[in-house]
Amino acid sequence: MTTERKVAVVTGASSGIGRAIADKFLSDGYRLVVMARSEPELLEIKQRAPEDVLVVTGDVTKAADLDRLVADAVSTYGTVDVVIPNAGAAKVVPFAESDPAAIAEQFNLNFVAATETVRKLLPHIKSGGSVIFITTFLTTVGFPGLAIYNSSKAALKSFAQTLAAELAPRGIRVNSLAPGPIATPLWGKAGLPEDVLASVAETLNKRLMTGGFGEPNDIAETALFLASPGAKNIYGQEIVVDGGYTIG
Repeated sequence: MTTERKVAVVTGASSGIGRAIADKFLSDGYRLVVMARSEPELLEIKQRAPEDVLVVTGDVTKAADLDRLVADAVSTYGTVDVVIPNAGAAKVVPFAESDPAAIAEQFNLNFVAATETVRKLLPHIKSGGSVIFITTFLTTVGFPGLAIYNSSKAALKSFAQTLAAELAPRGIRVNSLAPGPIATPLWGKAGLPEDVLASVAETLNKRLMTGGFGEPNDIAETALFLASPGAKNIYGQEIVVDGGYTIG
């Protein structure tokens, strides 16, 4: 008798944390649906196991692309077990420049797109399934210039707590995973000059118990646990993986 293999959907899977999560779940025997705007990196994942990886190129902020993600996932696998709407971005915007357009840009990607990804896939998530939102350690500490980003992720944290209670009767667990400082391409895309980034990194490192940034695989390992039977009694929690930054 063979056990049916589980299916995980990961957005923002082309690099950084999303790529690490996709690689980790694939190594653990999951079949994957991976989505990002850049196709070459997704095809690299598919090369590892061509029969077990469905590549969907698209932008999570576009409804048509999300609809295609759902349609392709369902037509290929029928149902899904784990949804990780990882796609997101941090952009440094001083409060004085945080006009409605700047706020909408980050909330549309970090909050609206993440929740829409789950909403559209919800009819196809199996009982016993899991949803894992990616937030940030900055939901609990302040950081200049990131008021919009932090707020969008704090909203996602709150959303996950409520959705956990709503979906529990359906047998679907919802949690969020909050990375601390992680060495990914996202770090260099925050909109700060390299010398400022280096100075910020030095300050952060002094507060980290490990003395340095974490690795994307640290987050992937925790995501795999949250999706596993070992986490069957964890609902609506934000698991912080930050090298001890928030206790320093």
